Amino acid sequence: MEVASMTLAWWNTLVFAPALGWPLGGALAACMVGLAVFALVLHARRARSAQGTDETWPTAVRRALLCMTLALAVLTPGIETTTTSRAVNATDVVIAVDVTGSMAVSDASYGSADVMTRLDAARKAVKDITDSYPDASFSAMRFGASASTDVPLTPDAPAIGNWADTLQPESTSVSAGSSLDAPLDQLMLGLKAMRQAHPDDAIIVYIVTDGEQTSAASRRSFSTLRRYIDDGFTVGVGSSKGGRIPVIRDGTSGSRIQSGQWVQDPDTGQPGISRMNVRNLKDIADELGGAYLPADATHTLRDEASSKVSSAWQVSEGTKQRTRVNPVVWPLAIVMVVLLAWEIGSWIVVSRRLI
Repeated sequence: MEVASMTLAWWNTLVFAPALGWPLGGALAACMVGLAVFALVLHARRARSAQGTDETWPTAVRRALLCMTLALAVLTPGIETTTTSRAVNATDVVIAVDVTGSMAVSDASYGSADVMTRLDAARKAVKDITDSYPDASFSAMRFGASASTDVPLTPDAPAIGNWADTLQPESTSVSAGSSLDAPLDQLMLGLKAMRQAHPDDAIIVYIVTDGEQTSAASRRSFSTLRRYIDDGFTVGVGSSKGGRIPVIRDGTSGSRIQSGQWVQDPDTGQPGISRMNVRNLKDIADELGGAYLPADATHTLRDEASSKVSSAWQVSEGTKQRTRVNPVVWPLAIVMVVLLAWEIGSWIVVSRRLI
């Protein structure tokens, strides 16, 4: 009973899909069927004629079977099978962190009343971002006087945390004033390449900065990035009260902050005060088509607002069924070999008799 049901299932999935196409394949198959019928009719007429024929009925049937088998082979029989493919829509998160000298100001807090530098708060924010996207890939870049992508796109979230721990504010000697659009060109190139390589991925951008713009040049708009991203956020670190900017010496080892030395305001000759600019942060978020996320004593990126944001871009899977036809011509090839061997053997026997 089980064998019968399997045979029936196989028969129900049998289809014909001519390799030469239905117009040409159908015409060739019709010709072969016509030849098979012609061979049988011709033999019957010769058998009824007065002269008769040396051709036997088995010979005529064998030749008709050869034509019929070839007709079936031209129609390319196959078994229809259904496959299920899984599509994964991944999330790519790009994090850009401000490392200008103002990020060394100690007026920031993150989830508590403890005061820390803005860059320390940025490090904590970066780690919370990676925790919010457990199945995502990440890319990280820093920007100050210039911008550079330090970590290409990778699913290794701990690598982003280790990168954040290495961030240091740029030295005072290379600082040319804070320009918020410093990462724009690098982001444009990276996001464009990312979108081309992963067209189905959701791409999210986080820009972590104090929002201060001290450069004399006007800031360019971040709206040019909207064609490549699905969402974008600015994360504000620091306070509106602000603080003095320490002098940061050149070098990479040890403490680079000069104790008791402050960057002077050239207009007043007094230590300059750097303040977080919420207005700039909200404007950039609007240009990205996203939102501004504060990071302070009562707000972290683990808060409910950020959780809602990140949950909208988790990895999603979808399945799609496809039907394909697997050609099954080898049984017909075996039948044709047997019939041809029979034909050749019969011809050899008849030839020897005639000698």
